[in-house]
Amino acid sequence: MKIHKLRAVLLPMVMALTAACQSTLSERHLTQFKPGAEQACYDRDTQPYTFVVDAHAHFRPFGGEAVPYPELIGYFQPAGVLFVNAFGIGQMFSAQSGCQRFSVCPTGEIKPTIRNDIINASNALLHPNTDVHLTLSMSFADLSEPQYVAQKMALLDDEFGPAFTWMGEVNLVKQALFDHSHRATPPQRIDDWAPFMARLRAPEGGRAPMPLSIHADIGSDQAPTKYLHLMESVLARYPENPIVWVHMGLSREQTKLDPQLHIAILSRLLDVYPNLMLDISWRVLYEAYFRHAAIREQYVAFFNRYPKRILTGSDFVAAKGYQQRDYKREVEINSRINQYLNDEAFRYIALGQNYFDLMKLDYQAPEVCK
Repeated sequence: MKIHKLRAVLLPMVMALTAACQSTLSERHLTQFKPGAEQACYDRDTQPYTFVVDAHAHFRPFGGEAVPYPELIGYFQPAGVLFVNAFGIGQMFSAQSGCQRFSVCPTGEIKPTIRNDIINASNALLHPNTDVHLTLSMSFADLSEPQYVAQKMALLDDEFGPAFTWMGEVNLVKQALFDHSHRATPPQRIDDWAPFMARLRAPEGGRAPMPLSIHADIGSDQAPTKYLHLMESVLARYPENPIVWVHMGLSREQTKLDPQLHIAILSRLLDVYPNLMLDISWRVLYEAYFRHAAIREQYVAFFNRYPKRILTGSDFVAAKGYQQRDYKREVEINSRINQYLNDEAFRYIALGQNYFDLMKLDYQAPEVCK
């Protein structure tokens, strides 16, 4: 009887708190991020810890149908997200395969394609919006066959003008796709990236340098640093390109990497390469690392030490069947570590100042209230 009475008291409180949180999220608007003397400070005690920038959202699935574009655009602002990178997907099943997710298709070749980039750009032109700042990203690039990349970049520019201002997520090495004919990019091919990397550094039309988001597994639980040399080769060869290392180099194949070793690797590379940034998207980071207090403390200290080198994201894949609640869930999980950041790191990471600086946008993260 006491349990029923307690639930009767607590349930309305929980519902009210949930409603209040959702209301606060939906009250975020782009105007709050315009610089000026009238810009209000951000109260961490009363406002959400969830990120404002989703720099890693896949508008297209690995195959099959996607969430309809107008519906997907409506997912972001209610979740408190105002700035979004529209990725395609690094590699896709053929249209004839009938596969939508590689997790349920144990075999079948997955190859890079320009198809989803064309669809994303077409949708953005057909369905303009004023609630979300959208960044279109080219995700077609096959890093193992770089001789065609600059040509296809020019094709997209000819068709869509200066619409694309990012490239990625592209795969340097992604072990999750090894059963689908993907292989690590041979080191000798990295020198052949020079033409398209030059185009990214100095795009036509006076645009800012285009960041490149790279998926590059550090290794696996069996071989912790097996593929690290590949990312190091990219950074050494192209130090002037803005490069975003997605998921901090981690993956489902590497959930037991010693945090001290991982942080030491990242710190060394951040110190040597000032144009390198990390993206902390994907719930595997929370599930395998951030949810454990002792491990989380190490990463929080790391983020506080490098507050201007971290980008946020959900890694949401908009396959048909997913709904707004699924997106909100990914945002919340991928934002949990934000609660523990100091105020400087919170402003640059959770409130998006790093993204605005990287993209040279006319937006500014509010100062955190003292």
